[in-house]
Amino acid sequence: MASTNIAIALLLGLFIFLLIIKVPVAFALAISTFATATYLKIPAMVVTQQMVRSASSFSLVAIPFFIVMGELMGQGGISDKLVALADVLVGRMRGGLAMVNVLDSMFFGGISGSAVADVSSLGAVVIPMMEKAGYDKDFSVSMTIASSVQGILIPPSHNMIIFSVAAGGVSVGNLFLGGVIPGIFLGLMLMILAYFLSVKRNYPKGRKYFLKEALHIIKDSFLGLFTAIIIMVGVATGKFTATESAAIACIWAFFITFFVYREIPINRMKSILANSLRTLALVLALIATSGGFAWMMAYLQVPTMITNGLIGITDNKIIILLLINVILLILGMIMDMAPLILIMTPILLPVVTRVGMDPIQFGIVLMLNLGIGLLSPPVGSVLFTGCSIAETSIEEVTKSMVPFYIVMVITLFALTFIPGITLFLPGLIGV
Repeated sequence: MASTNIAIALLLGLFIFLLIIKVPVAFALAISTFATATYLKIPAMVVTQQMVRSASSFSLVAIPFFIVMGELMGQGGISDKLVALADVLVGRMRGGLAMVNVLDSMFFGGISGSAVADVSSLGAVVIPMMEKAGYDKDFSVSMTIASSVQGILIPPSHNMIIFSVAAGGVSVGNLFLGGVIPGIFLGLMLMILAYFLSVKRNYPKGRKYFLKEALHIIKDSFLGLFTAIIIMVGVATGKFTATESAAIACIWAFFITFFVYREIPINRMKSILANSLRTLALVLALIATSGGFAWMMAYLQVPTMITNGLIGITDNKIIILLLINVILLILGMIMDMAPLILIMTPILLPVVTRVGMDPIQFGIVLMLNLGIGLLSPPVGSVLFTGCSIAETSIEEVTKSMVPFYIVMVITLFALTFIPGITLFLPGLIGV
C-alpha cells in the first residue's frame, strides 16, 4: 500500500512539477509515466505498448481529415463568405454585427471544429469590422472568442473523437449528434446577450440587403457550408462512418477551395499540408503519452480512489456534478484541452456514470467546461489569440468577458442538469 501511494505521488507530483517548469505536456506525461514504471519495476516496453495502442484506434483516422479540411477552408476564403451570409441573416438588427459574429462562428465551427481556428480565421475579419462600425474593441474581442467555443461543440470536432477514444469507444456519430443542439443553444444565449448589451450601449444596426444580393451571397456561401452538411447527413443517416464522412468532406473542401472559390493558388496546398502535419503530430503525441499516463493511473487504481472519494463526500447527484464542473473549469484554466480530455475522462467517467449521467452527455459537458477554460487566464489559448489579433491587453478583455462567462456557465448548468438538450438527437437518430 505504501509503495502504491508513493507511486501515485511520483506520477502526479512529477507531472505537475514538469508542467510548472514549462516542459511540453507530451514530454511531461511521458517522463512521469516512465519514471513511475521504473519505480514499480514495470518494463518500459509495457508502457510503450500502451502508448502505441492508444494512438492506434481506427476512430483517430478521421482526425487528419478534419485537420486538413479545417486548414483548407480556413485559408481558402470561406471566412469572408460566412461573415456575409451571417450578415444577410441577422445583420439588420440592433447589434446585428455582434450577432453576425456569433452566427458565422456557428457556421465556421461546423467546418473547422476548432475554437482557435475560428478566432484566427474569422477574428481577423470580424473584429476590425465591428470596431469600424462603432463597437468597443474589448466587446468585439469578447464576442469573437466566446462564440468560437461553438466550434468545439458543433461537429465536426476532433476533440470529440479524442474523447471517444479516451472513453473506451463511445460512438463518435452520437457525440456529433449530441453536440448540435448544445452548440446552437450556446449560440442563441450569446446572441440574446449581444442584443441586450447592444441596446444598453446603443450599438448600431446593420444594413438591409436586396433580395437578389442576398440570394447571391447565400448561394456563394452554401458550397462551403455543404462541407459540414456532408458530415452531419452522412453520420446521421448511417450512410458513412465519421471517418468516411471526414474523408469525403475533405475532398469536397479541396475541390471548393481550389476550383470554385480559387482565392488561393493550388501551390498553397504544400503549406496547408505542412500546417496540418504539425497539428496532427502534436495531437497524436498527446494521445499516445496520455494513453500511457491513463494506463498507469488505472494500474494504480487512481480512478477508483477518486470515484470512491467523491461518492464518500456525498451521494447527492447535484453536488457531485457541481464539484466535477468546478474541477474541470479550474483545470481548463491552467492546461490545454486535448491532454485534459485524455487524462480526466478515464478518471471522471466512472463517477458520472455511477450517478446516472450518460457518457455522451458527459462528453458534451466536458467539452464546454474545457472550452470556457480556453477563454480564461492564465493559459487560455483562444483568449491570447483574440487579444493578439486585436492588439489589446488580456486584462481589458478579461474584464469585458464577465457577462459572457456568466452566460456560458448558465449554459453549462443547463447541459449538466437537463439531459434532453444533449441526448434528444442521439435518441432520435442514434447511430
